[in-house]
Amino acid sequence: MFSHVMLGAEDIEASKTFYDACFKALGGREGSVDPKGRVIYMHNGGIFLITKPIDGQPASCGNGSTIGFAATSEEQANAWHEAGLAHGGTAIEDPPGLREGAGMKLYLAYLRDPAGNKICAMYRPG
Repeated sequence: MFSHVMLGAEDIEASKTFYDACFKALGGREGSVDPKGRVIYMHNGGIFLITKPIDGQPASCGNGSTIGFAATSEEQANAWHEAGLAHGGTAIEDPPGLREGAGMKLYLAYLRDPAGNKICAMYRPG
């Protein structure tokens, strides 16, 4: 359904440091920087990018928006969360853990990245 996700950030270096650590915790690699200064991550068929806004206006996070990253286990979601906290992220929502509702069980770990974007690692048990 999605081709890619791109987020705006003012401090590209702080965001790269944060996402490098988070993606390594999910089994990915550090991002590469293209000639336009965008940071690009590719993992498991997905593409994620960080950029300064093209229109020259300040970057801002979307109120009510969340971007979720797939984890393969509760341990990996926790490692992602810990890596994010250690590299400029902020814990939000409830602590990482199992949530149940609408007949589903999900293990969720939420953070705000250094630019204020709300992100989540999600594992679907069993």
